[in-house]
Amino acid sequence: MADFVITKALKDSLVSFVKKHKKPDLLMTYFFFLEKKHSIHPFLFIREKTIYQSKQEILKKTEEEGKLWRETKVKIQPVTPAVNEKTTKIYICPFTGKVFGNNTHPDPQDAIYDWVAKCPENKERLGGVRVKRFFVSEDFEVIKNYIQKRKKSITKTMFSSGITGKLFSNKEAVLKDFEKNQLKGIAFSEVPRQNRFQIETHFLEFIEKQLDEPKINAFVEAMSSHEEFSAHVKRWIEEDK
Repeated sequence: MADFVITKALKDSLVSFVKKHKKPDLLMTYFFFLEKKHSIHPFLFIREKTIYQSKQEILKKTEEEGKLWRETKVKIQPVTPAVNEKTTKIYICPFTGKVFGNNTHPDPQDAIYDWVAKCPENKERLGGVRVKRFFVSEDFEVIKNYIQKRKKSITKTMFSSGITGKLFSNKEAVLKDFEKNQLKGIAFSEVPRQNRFQIETHFLEFIEKQLDEPKINAFVEAMSSHEEFSAHVKRWIEEDK
């Protein structure tokens, strides 16, 4: 039988947990214990609809697959300003640097589609038709480049999200946006109870190993040695009959 040691720190966390949940069931409490014992911090990768054991695992996998960020060169032309201090989103032609702002054009998204569809410098074709590829950015550090007046065109290295395609001034900004919009923390105790998302393979294997009956019984036995949990242990045993 597995041996579970409930340290003082774990005991204090468990006391707070059972007080908060009044009558927590056995598996919920067991998984809360495992979460604290193994420092597990699951995160949902929203785009993939998959739960991973940690944020770091998602970042590592996404970066290895080249989906986290991509370095790209962007043209910035000395044109009549289509962007100002109140602009919060821009649409950029990757071939000419033509830009449309969300507060300086009545329909910037349609405008960029029309522009790249007719852009003579757009040599990319799909089925004989010009590819309607363009950049989108809500990063003010990127937007500032188009507010500044210039006498000649320049090319700057920027970074695009491999997930959304949005353009950012640096890799740190890509990462910040990714964590804010693609990741969501979830309590470990909730992971086995949910059925909306799949669980990453290695994380699922870990969970299945923890659901071994001798391990759960050992946890109950360890809890029973602490007076603070006696009422809960008694209830779990009665519910199991």
